[in-house]
Amino acid sequence: MGTTLASVQFATFKDAIARRILSYPTIQAQDSSELDEFSSYLASESWSTLPDNIRNASYETRSSIPGDIEGIPLHTTPISFVDTLISYGFAIDHDHALQFLAKAVSDYIEDACAPPPIWSATRTKECQICEREVPLTYHHLIPRSTHAKVLKKKWHSEAVLNSVAWLCRPCHSAVHHVATNEELAREYYTVELLLEREDILKWRNYAAKQRFGVRRG
Repeated sequence: MGTTLASVQFATFKDAIARRILSYPTIQAQDSSELDEFSSYLASESWSTLPDNIRNASYETRSSIPGDIEGIPLHTTPISFVDTLISYGFAIDHDHALQFLAKAVSDYIEDACAPPPIWSATRTKECQICEREVPLTYHHLIPRSTHAKVLKKKWHSEAVLNSVAWLCRPCHSAVHHVATNEELAREYYTVELLLEREDILKWRNYAAKQRFGVRRG
């Protein structure tokens, strides 16, 4: 099933906390697994106490977000979050810990409410499946015929409906051959997910060896 908006927003918030942690020059660098674990803990501790409109922040709901971070109540932040920041040297007291959180929330809102990218600007030189430099077509990762159902079922947010992958015509045809439009929308809505399919991997290995414009046999 497609990634839900809530999980995307939580991940965005966690990333904002991780960047805030990394901004402290006096803190020794952590390896990626430690940083992920620590930022996940802090995000989990504070996420549920944020107002609904903040947790549901997106480009579509940006008008419901206060323009000033001071307008967002953080007084219900659990003491465990505050104590952890103080224990690890990221804050000196309760107020300082809330300042850390406010900055992370501000960063999160900026990311969550960013306008969707202009998909034509994502054009690549190589096919994103076979990696050949050949004429490309754009493949709607979430097929247009499924958009109404995608929004109704809340599989994805409206901001990503028109995301595309740049594929050569043979690879484009191969993608539509292995899955229905609904399956593509629900389960294979990124190039990375497509490449997890064994049949697409086998196709890629074959297509990558073919010379464009050369007829065999």
